[in-house]
Amino acid sequence: MTDQDSHPLTPQDCLVAMMIAVSASDEQIRTAELVKIESAIDNLPIFATYDVDRMKTVSQMVFDLFAEEDGLDALFGLVTDNLPERLYETAYALACDVAASDGLLDETELRFLGEIRYQLNIDRLHAAAIERGARARHVRE
Repeated sequence: MTDQDSHPLTPQDCLVAMMIAVSASDEQIRTAELVKIESAIDNLPIFATYDVDRMKTVSQMVFDLFAEEDGLDALFGLVTDNLPERLYETAYALACDVAASDGLLDETELRFLGEIRYQLNIDRLHAAAIERGARARHVRE
């Protein structure tokens, strides 16, 4: 078995999956959310060596999992298996930025962010700081 077989997702794939998942959680992927995801991939150091062509594959994986009964559990299983714990807060921060990017946080997105917090065991105080930062970065007049 090769390393690729045992780790089908790179840490960057996991970050992309969380961004796509929060965007798709309300069943509407908005342009502002896609722009935020692309901007993160284009500008953040964690994605410096990321093959952007993988975004389509990762997105399709997320959509396929969302269509399955236990797909959300499977998604979080893949993420926790392939994302180093040191990047859990990064995943949450990126998801919060995507959710806040269109200025609309509906109940579905908020529940999904809560599930990310729970699954990745994000400390409440750290989560509050991350959420406040996302709100501050995406405030509208």
